[in-house]
Amino acid sequence: MTLIKSISGIRGTIGGPAGEGLTPVDIVKFTYAYCAKLRERKEPFGKKYKVVVGRDARLSGEMVEQLVCGTLVACGVDVVKCGFASTPTTELAVTFSKADGGIILTASHNPRQWNALKLLNEKGEFLTAAQGQSILDCAESGDFDFAPVDELGHITEHDFTDEHIESVLALKSVDVPAIKAAGFKVVVDAVNSVGGIIMPRLLEKLGVKCIGLNCEPTGDFAHNPEPLPQNLVELSETVVREKADLGVSVDPDVDRLALIQEDGKPFVEEYTLVSVADYLLGLAEKEGVKNPKTVSNLSSSRALRDVTERHGGTYCASAVGEVNVTTKMHEIGALIGGEGNGGVIYPESHCGRDAMVGVALFLSNLAHLGIKVSEYKKTLPQYAIAKNRIDLSDSALIDRILDAMKERFASEKVTTIDGVKVDFEEKREWVHLRRSNTEPIIRVYSEAPTMERAEALGNEVVALAKKIIAG
Repeated sequence: MTLIKSISGIRGTIGGPAGEGLTPVDIVKFTYAYCAKLRERKEPFGKKYKVVVGRDARLSGEMVEQLVCGTLVACGVDVVKCGFASTPTTELAVTFSKADGGIILTASHNPRQWNALKLLNEKGEFLTAAQGQSILDCAESGDFDFAPVDELGHITEHDFTDEHIESVLALKSVDVPAIKAAGFKVVVDAVNSVGGIIMPRLLEKLGVKCIGLNCEPTGDFAHNPEPLPQNLVELSETVVREKADLGVSVDPDVDRLALIQEDGKPFVEEYTLVSVADYLLGLAEKEGVKNPKTVSNLSSSRALRDVTERHGGTYCASAVGEVNVTTKMHEIGALIGGEGNGGVIYPESHCGRDAMVGVALFLSNLAHLGIKVSEYKKTLPQYAIAKNRIDLSDSALIDRILDAMKERFASEKVTTIDGVKVDFEEKREWVHLRRSNTEPIIRVYSEAPTMERAEALGNEVVALAKKIIAG
């Protein structure tokens, strides 16, 4: 059993012996700590706060929801309970309801035995590193101070699904008439979670014929919930059999979007953001927008940079992690940003990964182009990413390896905001080494124009690291 505490919240496995995994005691402690930090912004008691709570459909969700909501009430906080809600729906619900924050109950792409508390600020965005650390410290202090009985919070319930959908349809860049005129047929795999509620409704509003796979929100995931090609065989086969224009896969909390081409082949998760950015940058170029900006993390595909520069824009990289991406986007005023795991962040909607926004923008682009998904993919810069890891018996070796890599590749373009990334500009290749936040390993991502070369580059760096370890 596992419990992982990080600045973005806590996550762990449900069940097992006391002291292991994500226990009811952990849930109460961390919810209390979140409330305590809210109270530092106003009077300790006597002035009510409002916090939104939404959850995905996983089996432990109702139990965790009851504990979180009960603790919020005990802390004198009013609760807006969203019930089944995607992560982006809950993020938007914070601003829709003018709440002071939000808690999302989801372990994202982790298997069914996992759950988590993800913490939001009053903008519906993830907390900063400093805010997250202060909550971790408070939870471990054991110094709890609950509200007197006359000042307990209250719970109201509200389903924000339709409001989320309407906000997507209202986006200027979402061309609803063009999508309706195209007459698309789309297959959706929602892995038996909340995507099965919201995604078909959105597609219906867009005039798309939707064929659902695993769209009952039972929480009994039909397959490994991470939307990777090896987990989407049924979706690929259904797209081909039904002669659909597109396959759509989302993870349990619907912040990641993976697409399947009409021929059953993966569009590749890295290209979700690239394709949406290509569309928005093209619109900006037509409107005469000067130097539009994009952001992704250091481990995401170079294709976003290439597409951005093709449209006369500027690309910026951030450290890995959604909060780091959004921070950089705010800093430079980015048009679009996200992560290579299928996460699309469009500030015109909100600053969080949102698969509904991603689908609507992708279909708008496809409707304008009037070509098949596989044909469109060929127009984008072609790269492949390989993923490796360096297992270490001593975490103290990590800094030694990263320092040695920085020195070894000093003649290349080296970025050190998150581990060490080396860009080989002439070869259009890069390799990124960064420490894991949860175990003594170094993650090694490498990209090149072909998978063969990407794998070779990754293997070369791993072999070099092993030599450094050997001394």
